[in-house]
Amino acid sequence: MSKIENKVQKWLSDEGFFRQKVADDNTNFHFIINYPEGHVLDVIQPKRKDDLIIIGCATNVSPEHLSKIRELPDDKKEKFIWDFRFLLNGQFVDFQLEHPNNVLQSFVITEEIYEDGLSKDRLISTVKKIFRAKLQGIWKIQKKFGVMDEEDRNVQQDNMYV
Repeated sequence: MSKIENKVQKWLSDEGFFRQKVADDNTNFHFIINYPEGHVLDVIQPKRKDDLIIIGCATNVSPEHLSKIRELPDDKKEKFIWDFRFLLNGQFVDFQLEHPNNVLQSFVITEEIYEDGLSKDRLISTVKKIFRAKLQGIWKIQKKFGVMDEEDRNVQQDNMYV
């Protein structure tokens, strides 16, 4: 276990965020965390990037919302994707959208911290920032296409396995 891995795991555990370490051949370490309770984010250190950690999460759009997006005319689908891009870009996070034919299927939000900037404060602040950006995306979808029911919320997968 590296110095960074020990430090990051301890800080996440101290704050009650640490859930588990998962096996991942593409990383030096990969932690699943809860923040806030019931919401899953990932903290990873990619292979061959010993001075870097990435905090991120992936969110799938619910089947209910997907069907509503598919019903939109093409110009409104495109406008929604552009609005979604601007929303996430305004959160000052890195993101990727999966949107074949302008139908938003999922989005991934990440931020990097390099070793020379790694502190407990920066780590926890970044975890909170990633969650807030995810929440902004979810709220945008819910406002435009309606709130999900409990069954749809349980279908949503929030793990990012890089």
